[in-house]
Amino acid sequence: MEADDAILIERDRDVVTMTMNRPPANALNNALVGRLLDTFRALSREVSPPGIVLTGQGERFFSAGGDIKEVAGIEISRPRMRSFHALLCEMERYPGPFVCAVRGYAVGGALEFLLHADYVVANHECKVGFPEINHGLLPAAKGIRKAVQKLGLREAQALLYWGDLTDAQRARQIGAINEIASTAEVMVRAAEVCRYLRGKERKLFAAIKRSLNLTGQMDDAALEAVTIEDLAAYLVDDSSAQARSRFLSKQPRKA
Repeated sequence: MEADDAILIERDRDVVTMTMNRPPANALNNALVGRLLDTFRALSREVSPPGIVLTGQGERFFSAGGDIKEVAGIEISRPRMRSFHALLCEMERYPGPFVCAVRGYAVGGALEFLLHADYVVANHECKVGFPEINHGLLPAAKGIRKAVQKLGLREAQALLYWGDLTDAQRARQIGAINEIASTAEVMVRAAEVCRYLRGKERKLFAAIKRSLNLTGQMDDAALEAVTIEDLAAYLVDDSSAQARSRFLSKQPRKA
């Protein structure tokens, strides 16, 4: 296990668990955001990037969101928000599975993490929301756009305009989380999902994820280029060819 003041990192073969470690609420200060950003970038550069499970220390808070104590003027806040935006970009583009294990509150910037994850497991006590409008703050524009994409315009408006928190059942209904587990099982289930997704053919998973997350920002010419580029993920790679061969071997022969 590797540790510093902001984050705990533990690796088990092809799954890395990152635990935000800023008691009591795991608030996202500049140091924590920077550490997460560096770790995502380093892991994405590996030849075979591992799956990532992100969680928060303790059972009451995944994270309370941005540390309001650091909102002390434009000159301090501007680089902080640039780092946070860069982190959301890395989460969105990370080529392996990215799963959030949520125990307790995940609000503000922490909800933006959930929206940029591939899968979210939360406990029954989970609460999510965008309270920024009530605290003199704003979410990142990228997070707002992702909320519209994943939750729909009306649900995003309700969260952003009112600033109220939503319980786990409602969060699952609107698509902010994928499934609910007991507090004791959240980490186990999140690791299980992450390892299962990591077991999929790596290049195909990365290509599908890129298309899901990034093609909404592309014109038709860029979409064509991505489609052609992705051919290599399944026409050249040996493991993809083996998967096709296994599939074809199960097909009934024509008379």
